[in-house]
Amino acid sequence: MLQATVASSTQADATLAAREMAKTLKEKNLKAAFVYCSCELDVKTLVKELGNELQVPVFGNTSFTGIITPEGYIGGDKPFAGAMGLSDPDLTVGVASISKTGDAVEAGRLLAASAKKAAGKTTAPDYFYMAVSPAEEEFYAEGIADEIGRVPFFGGSAADNTIEGKWLLYANDEVFADGCVVAFFYGGPKIRNLFTGKYHETKDCGVITKIQGNRTIAEIDGVPALKKYQEWSGLSDEALSGANLLANTVVSPLGVKDRLGKLVAIRHPMSGNADGTISVGNNLAEKTVVIRMEASIDELVHSPAETLMELMEKTPGKIRAFHLVHCGGRRAAIAGRMDEVAKGLIAVAKGIPFLTEFTFGEYGFERDDANTCGGLMLSFTAFYEE
Repeated sequence: MLQATVASSTQADATLAAREMAKTLKEKNLKAAFVYCSCELDVKTLVKELGNELQVPVFGNTSFTGIITPEGYIGGDKPFAGAMGLSDPDLTVGVASISKTGDAVEAGRLLAASAKKAAGKTTAPDYFYMAVSPAEEEFYAEGIADEIGRVPFFGGSAADNTIEGKWLLYANDEVFADGCVVAFFYGGPKIRNLFTGKYHETKDCGVITKIQGNRTIAEIDGVPALKKYQEWSGLSDEALSGANLLANTVVSPLGVKDRLGKLVAIRHPMSGNADGTISVGNNLAEKTVVIRMEASIDELVHSPAETLMELMEKTPGKIRAFHLVHCGGRRAAIAGRMDEVAKGLIAVAKGIPFLTEFTFGEYGFERDDANTCGGLMLSFTAFYEE
């Protein structure tokens, strides 16, 4: 039977933070631990000390400005670190990491092979967790799938507090800014994932007729992308310019539907460029329809609790723990109302352990469809037993 234990610390000293969390997590016969913390901490020391104390794989990434646990929202101006340890005699976890040096697809293949080896297995896992530096999430996922086939995943991209590239990934004693971390799960609990943006579709939609690279929309319906978005949104030139677009589109991003229409993967416009193009946070392709989506700040505040409730309703067995990935961009827009979000999650969870991180990219899956990466999304995962 799975037992999950959540620990946290607001100690500014990384060694003290690790020891404080270890006091809660030790003697639990852990198999592995998710760990999320501030980029302002001495992350290498935190991860090393916690790993030494627990003697199990510890893995994760830095989180945007805070975390949420059953104790509430932890972060803001305070240092923060949180961990969720998993204990189950039937569970095996293989953890591996790779710092980017070349092609991300090939790196994903190598990483998957390493994770199987770490678990002492030669077969594909039942499911896996992935954390990546923002930029090449889809390519790492592609490489992993080349090695293990179609296996459900969940996770999110590393984040810092200021969108300056200060994020870090870590697994065991490896800490780096650019690359990928995975944890392969064998046996033990099953998972159910709910991956959603909780946005509403508008009537505004168009076909991407020109794209630059993988993440820059040049034209929609043959019109410069920024001009088309301005026609839809009514935003001013200043609001669309440069990084202003990032903040102004949290409540009105773009979305693309999957092949069955079950999932709208959100694409967050990151920058309005002088040449009329729009840089977005995930990969897109020409001849794909993009839809302008909408949600109010109130809806962003209430959607985590609503999503957790929906996840509980769709999970068939006894839920033992939740791993909750919440977009950092949504968190920024929510601003000073994070306590409302935390209280909502705590009320719905009803004592079930959970840990929430804030990311710069989210990953999840819908049944009968492929693993998907998105932005401005929620990837909520339940660990359950039938």
